[in-house]
Amino acid sequence: MRLTILGGGGFRVPLVYGALLTDRAEGRVTEVVLHDLDDGRLRAVARVLAEQATAVADAPRVTVTTDLDEALRGADFVFSAIRVGGLEGRAADERVALAQGVLGQETVGAGGIAYGLRTVPVAVDIARRVARLAPDAWVINFTNPAGLVTEAMSRHLGERVIGICDSPVGLGRRIARVLGAHPNEAWIDYVGLNHLGWVRGLRVAGRDQLPRLLADDDLLGSFEEGKLFGVDWLRSLGAIPNEYLHYYYFNREAVRAYQQAEKTRGAFLRDQQARFYANARHADISALDLWDRTRAEREATYMSENRQTAGAGERDADDLSGGYEKVALALMRAIARDERATLILNVRNRGTLSVLDTDAVIEVPCLVDANGAHPVAVDPLPDHATGLVCAVKAVEREVLAAAESGSRATAVKAFALHPLVDSVNVARRLVEGYTAVHPGLSYLA
Repeated sequence: MRLTILGGGGFRVPLVYGALLTDRAEGRVTEVVLHDLDDGRLRAVARVLAEQATAVADAPRVTVTTDLDEALRGADFVFSAIRVGGLEGRAADERVALAQGVLGQETVGAGGIAYGLRTVPVAVDIARRVARLAPDAWVINFTNPAGLVTEAMSRHLGERVIGICDSPVGLGRRIARVLGAHPNEAWIDYVGLNHLGWVRGLRVAGRDQLPRLLADDDLLGSFEEGKLFGVDWLRSLGAIPNEYLHYYYFNREAVRAYQQAEKTRGAFLRDQQARFYANARHADISALDLWDRTRAEREATYMSENRQTAGAGERDADDLSGGYEKVALALMRAIARDERATLILNVRNRGTLSVLDTDAVIEVPCLVDANGAHPVAVDPLPDHATGLVCAVKAVEREVLAAAESGSRATAVKAFALHPLVDSVNVARRLVEGYTAVHPGLSYLA
């Protein structure tokens, strides 16, 4: 089976390859094609993968290419993890937004909109090429903003594109661990959009254990979200929000922390990864050891500004291992081998949430088999969550409309309607600022 990874020079690609090395079953991935626009990054990542495979018999063969059509032909699965504009673009997204006093995070608020506006046209082009060159392939999208990009691609690929994210996986794992349950034996009632969802229940042997967690101060304050949001707020919500909702519930504090930080997250990663790729070229250095050290630093500093604001301290060691690569592997296994699995994924709504239309991409538990991912029926969201989900989905739709039409006015509307952008004039200045620094937004007129 052939897997094509778009963004194959990306820093997290070795996580995916590492997961593939653990799969020895029939029908496994035997060939991995890495595609990237940057040949130097491709070669650096290929060195890491070669070291990972050193002691593994019959490891998946790895090839690299900068030709997109060549990469797509013959693919059974296409894993999309591109970053349009690179980390320099992410740093610019943060800088422009913070200058206007609003959040510049890459998937939330102004930064997420800017990232979406320059990513959607590229993602749509990829979707059209997949439909033409590999019509039977399944696309697994990890490109951020994941829900928005998945919805854009689904307009050309239908149900054959599925979005993944490691945030719900990590959240469910932490809750299960605190409650003494095995994550694989728990049903996680998670509903929302990508980076905008809530765990409303965790059932073990048919019994919901979340009320026990919410009633116990010690348990509730012992894990990442309890420290981040505070036990009183979680108890008020009656649910455990995705960590990204900290940007909404504590927006002023988050913006202030980012403004006061020595470097924004994007600038930190830009500089850190520049060092990694420069050093990974040297033949006398273990690329794998270098990657491991760089990744450990990357994971330990994840959402550090938010944790500092909340007084949450350092991340627990168990939360540093990521997880999206495991979701990707489980998804491919379920489809390729008809091994039924339950995974939290980004898929078309199909009536799951009645407040959204059928084609809206949402993030919910899905039953996965050879025919794809099928969202599970869920209870309606409470009013406060419904309002936020509908508002953000409306913004996503304006981003898609602006990307399709090239309308600058529609782009302004997308910014202005977002709950974390509090002024139409700010929205206009954001569009001016972003078009000035991003050549990829020159299509807005």
